[in-house]
Amino acid sequence: MMQDAFWGILIPFLGTSLGAGCVFFLKKSLSDGIQRALTGFAAGVMVAASVWSLLIPAMEQAADLGRLAFFPAAVGFWLGILFLLLLDHLIPHLHQNSLQAEGPKSQLQRTTMMVLAVTLHNIPEGMAVGVVYAGYLAGTAQITAAGALALSLGIAIQNFPEGAIISMPLRAEGMKKGRAFWGGVLSGIVEPIGAVLTILAAGIVVPALPYLLSFAAGAMLYVVVEELIPEMSQGQHSNVGTVFFAVGFSVMMVLDVALG
Repeated sequence: MMQDAFWGILIPFLGTSLGAGCVFFLKKSLSDGIQRALTGFAAGVMVAASVWSLLIPAMEQAADLGRLAFFPAAVGFWLGILFLLLLDHLIPHLHQNSLQAEGPKSQLQRTTMMVLAVTLHNIPEGMAVGVVYAGYLAGTAQITAAGALALSLGIAIQNFPEGAIISMPLRAEGMKKGRAFWGGVLSGIVEPIGAVLTILAAGIVVPALPYLLSFAAGAMLYVVVEELIPEMSQGQHSNVGTVFFAVGFSVMMVLDVALG
């Protein structure tokens, strides 16, 4: 079981690293259309994962509360939203294609703030993987090894474009290829760290599992609505992002139901 969890936690990080490796093979940055498609796909995966892999299991776990089974899911969800809202205000970061940095004023370089922006939204993904594996290891949740693996694979698939989307602009900002690659890799390192910390936390407080599952869902949906949807809808012909949102959503749904 521990071995399953170990690999499950590493898979999403490998996705980011492989994506960051695109910097060695692609001459110039990704076109707007491709970026929109990849961002839409990532958003679709995250929304489907939030519902099937996190919120529904959170309610199933709280089934003994009867009509109030929604309570831990609703509370955890809001805590996740507020947690990311707080991080957004505390950490200086710069979204791609945006000229204005967010968070407190700082003297950080543009490239550092771009890495911080991606790192910020990788935190909930790491937590999501961690809490699903915590449920699997605890054996109390109705979470199978295959269900946990489905979430890991889904997040790894959407991390691949994220790795490319961070390392390519870093290269475009004038960084050497090697440094741009490590920038992409570093933005993903918070995922396995977040996953391990979440597993440890859930191990200490097993009754908190429904809250943690929905906390990760709230945090992921915050990222989708605050960042990914605006990015995929920028400029003309934004239907590309919408179509790929649907593709990502259905891929994650199929993975979760077929494997789970």
